[in-house]
Amino acid sequence: MSPYKRQGRRVLLTFLLLLPAVALAAPVEVLGLHFAPAGDHASLIFNLSAPAEYRIFILGHPDRVVIDMDNTALQAVLPAGQGVIKDLRSGIRSQSGLRVVLDTTVQTTPRSLLRNTSAGTQLVVDLYPQKSVAARAPVLTARKAVPQTGRDVVVAIDAGHGGIDSGARGPHGVMEKTITLQIARRLAAQVAGLPGFKPFLTRDGDYYLTLRQRIERARAAHADIFISIHCDAAHDHYADGATVYALSLHGATSEHARLLAQRENDSDLLGGVDLSDKSPMLASVLLDLSQTATIKASLEVGGRVAQQLARMGSMHRSQVQQAAFVVLKSPDIPSILVETDYISNPREARQLQSPAYQQKVASAILTGVHNYFDQYPPPGTELAMEKAQHRQHNAPAITADGYEVASRNRGQ
Repeated sequence: MSPYKRQGRRVLLTFLLLLPAVALAAPVEVLGLHFAPAGDHASLIFNLSAPAEYRIFILGHPDRVVIDMDNTALQAVLPAGQGVIKDLRSGIRSQSGLRVVLDTTVQTTPRSLLRNTSAGTQLVVDLYPQKSVAARAPVLTARKAVPQTGRDVVVAIDAGHGGIDSGARGPHGVMEKTITLQIARRLAAQVAGLPGFKPFLTRDGDYYLTLRQRIERARAAHADIFISIHCDAAHDHYADGATVYALSLHGATSEHARLLAQRENDSDLLGGVDLSDKSPMLASVLLDLSQTATIKASLEVGGRVAQQLARMGSMHRSQVQQAAFVVLKSPDIPSILVETDYISNPREARQLQSPAYQQKVASAILTGVHNYFDQYPPPGTELAMEKAQHRQHNAPAITADGYEVASRNRGQ
């Protein structure tokens, strides 16, 4: 037998020996369940032995929320119902899956988060009550009644750098971390004044956060969009203008973007923590279809923000750039990084310190974000419900034989 055939047989034998280990992978265990204080909604936390694949959907008549978890076993006692959750039930789904059913007192909108904490992996399921009774009343039309109220769009605003990480420095010692926090606070104030929107600041003081902590805080706040504020710097002190970035999984759109991303990502080393992607599961999540859809949304909202910033003055890059910023890598939140201007340019540095200019920058960002969500409102939000009501109100009337009244009139 040739050496190549012997080697091939050894590889095949090794593969066959590994098959049982793969097929009989230990199930994930639900080690405990408890409710967390959550104010206006119910928050149920599953403590898991490892990350698990899961799906959540809602059922009506009666109202229920169903949580299906693959290759998972329940090793804990279900707690008594609380708040809108009046009862909890569990059962075995297929051969190695777990189903947990939450009986609710009202219709709810679920949101979920799988996170790693110091205590281990947790699945957080939040249930937001749909407060309208109109959606539960009998309806005599073919269209469903639309709930009248919904949640706010949550805008996560991330002031770049902070604490021991001062970021770029401009003339006379002005620091990027100071400017970004000032603009972030102004943007948060403007978001708070916009009906249907709610701001969340990842940091509201001069302290250090790792890039991963910024993402985790935004996800814990159930953010619908993540906006990281920065001030650019360059060896050329005449460089000026704003640039908007979105994530690229396959590299940067320009060498400038690549170098900038590397510099921003390296700021984590100041905290003594290496936050490079170590988990194969995380890498796969970042490459899945949800990440692709998130990047598409990020490019869309980033384009609208860039259009508004262009009205203020020159743009360093008119098109949205893409680079591998760690802070933009949340797989389910559209995320953009805004380099507001060049702090290394003496004229731009003075402008960046101006409260009036900071207000204009914040307003431009918010206008672009609002324009995006006005067209693509997140499900369950007040904006989405208003849009659905508008469509329902303007839908054409249908006769018994299936013709639109307007179409029939046009044919007469």
